[in-house]
Order: sequence, then structure tokens, then C-alpha cells
Amino acid sequence: MSTSFIEQVHYNRIPVKDLELSAHWYRDILGLPLLSLNEELAILKINEGSSLLILVPTPDDTYAHFTVNGTQAFSIAFTSRDIPGFHQHLTDHKVKVDDIQHDDGHAYFHFHDPNGNKFQVHW
Repeated sequence: MSTSFIEQVHYNRIPVKDLELSAHWYRDILGLPLLSLNEELAILKINEGSSLLILVPTPDDTYAHFTVNGTQAFSIAFTSRDIPGFHQHLTDHKVKVDDIQHDDGHAYFHFHDPNGNKFQVHW
């Protein structure tokens, strides 16, 4: 098959413990527009593109990341043109954030939301 029927990733679902707290954290700390919030989910838009983050409440101990040999590995990576500024912003808001790493001109770091979900941001 030479072409794919898949055009793009439309949304990612993220498990959260406290839906309202999480929706406001993603809006206020990450700056994502909150499109909808009800008792079943929250919908946030990622910038001007068509990608969405859907926050889904769950009482289960589950995360939007996985482990490899016992080490947490992220599933979702974001981009930012201002890695140092974003890192400082998260640090100022007491977000669990790792140090900025550099790899062949590529800068990145990992951070966690209030639910313990691990993400990467890079440029």
C-alpha cells in the first residue's frame, strides 16, 4: 500500500484523577485553550492546529506514559520554540520538570502534569 488512509492524529486521551483541576492546569500552566469541560471529559486545543488533548477522569492508577525496563517513557511530545523560557515557566509554577538536555542541536526536557503523566517538550 503506497498511501495511508490516516491523515493526522486528531486527539490524544490523557487519564486524570481530578478533571476540573487538571483542565485548569492545562489551560493556566500550559496555555492550552479549554474548549469544553463537563463531568465526562475536558477538551483542550493545541495552538492553531487541529490536534486536541482530551482529559478523561479515572480512579485507576494509570498514566499517559509507559515504562521500559522500569523507567518511565513518554508517549506524547510537544514542541516549543522557547525551551529555556518554557522550562523556567514550568519551574516557576512548581511543575515536576527534568533538566534541559541537548542532543546534536536538539534541546528537550521532560515534565509531569499534576496526575503524574510524563511528557516531553523539544525543539
